[in-house]
Amino acid sequence: CQQIYINHSFVLDVGNSMVMPGIVDCHVHVNEPGRSSWEGYWTATRAAAAGGVTTIVDMPLNSIPPTTTLRNFHEKLRAATGQCFVDTAFWGGVIPGNKLELRPMIQAGVAGFKCFLIHSGVDEFPHVSDADVHAAMKQLQGTGSVLLFHAEQEVQHPAAEKGDPHEYSTFLRSRPDIMELEAIRTVTQLCLQYQVRCHIVHLSSAQPLELIRSARKAGAPLTVETTHHYLNLCAENIPARATQFKCCPPIRDTANRELLWSALKAGDIDMVVSDHSPCTPDLKCLDSGDFTQAWGGISSLQFGLSLFWTSASKRGFSFFDAVRLLCKEPAQLCRLDNQKGSLIPGHDADLVIWDPEKEFTVNEDNIHHKNKLTPYLGLALRGKVKVTIVRGKVVYSHGSFSSQPLGKHLFIQRKTPAPL
Repeated sequence: CQQIYINHSFVLDVGNSMVMPGIVDCHVHVNEPGRSSWEGYWTATRAAAAGGVTTIVDMPLNSIPPTTTLRNFHEKLRAATGQCFVDTAFWGGVIPGNKLELRPMIQAGVAGFKCFLIHSGVDEFPHVSDADVHAAMKQLQGTGSVLLFHAEQEVQHPAAEKGDPHEYSTFLRSRPDIMELEAIRTVTQLCLQYQVRCHIVHLSSAQPLELIRSARKAGAPLTVETTHHYLNLCAENIPARATQFKCCPPIRDTANRELLWSALKAGDIDMVVSDHSPCTPDLKCLDSGDFTQAWGGISSLQFGLSLFWTSASKRGFSFFDAVRLLCKEPAQLCRLDNQKGSLIPGHDADLVIWDPEKEFTVNEDNIHHKNKLTPYLGLALRGKVKVTIVRGKVVYSHGSFSSQPLGKHLFIQRKTPAPL
């Protein structure tokens, strides 16, 4: 029997359940303001709470406006106020021409910045040129901040043979591994040159892992994440017209998936996140089943712990590994590790209480994010969340939520850099 003392006022008896630090999901697209029909803070953070996630970090896109100026950051904060069931931090964005906005946003408390080396999918968040990245790196030197890269680049490769747009293989051929490999080659060179912390988001291909290892050995302050979909899904099993599986970079084959698991065990990949990127069902082109036209993004914020444990437990991963990959490392990336990601004195009382043996099936009735479309519908998972506690307050318990959203905004405090 395990008993947890909450706020010195009552005791929560959790029986034989597992007690873990609350999960920190540092890659979530909430899309509010501007695209709240896709997702919003109320629904996204309830889904997070139901999945044992006590902290999310919201991406600078696909909201309108994107979080690329101090003014836009304040607009996002207003949209999120009073709506969050879990604690929420925010990424800023690097786009062409906004280099002078970066330090003001750092001072305002953003967790860091994200940029794209290829079209982002939305026109209001354009991808950066080489000159833009160098300018951003100079601004970030001495700040302790971090630059996140969507690491795909357009490269000259034999044109993908025209294929049936309803077949997943046609889409997969259009975004080959070399696009990630060459982008990560660029990132490692920049990271070594400027010694600014860099982070590769949603690694899907195992091919760049040797580049990553070499760069770290040479002293690059570089971290890497992968996602639940790259660890759980494989290209061979994606049916024709099943556009709910489309994401960028793409889901690759089984052999590649197993190499990602090996890299995770070896420490070459630092953390696992959701990259929750929802949209309205019409944008997934379900009627036509056209992979080339469908929005690329997968919804999984609520089911990350269960997805991870279902697969990881079969591969010899321990509960300590789960804490490291889902809690400690994401908190450290965002410089939230002084309050999140660990069960140690002085940290926030963020807890997830769950049953690692309990199985359940994902269905629309138990999904709490706004649009229910996900490739995991109908999937049986192992590891069910019972209770989620944020800063000592129960926000989710056995299917029910706190009557009011109890999450707060998190602002990252950094030293003031010397003027350029």
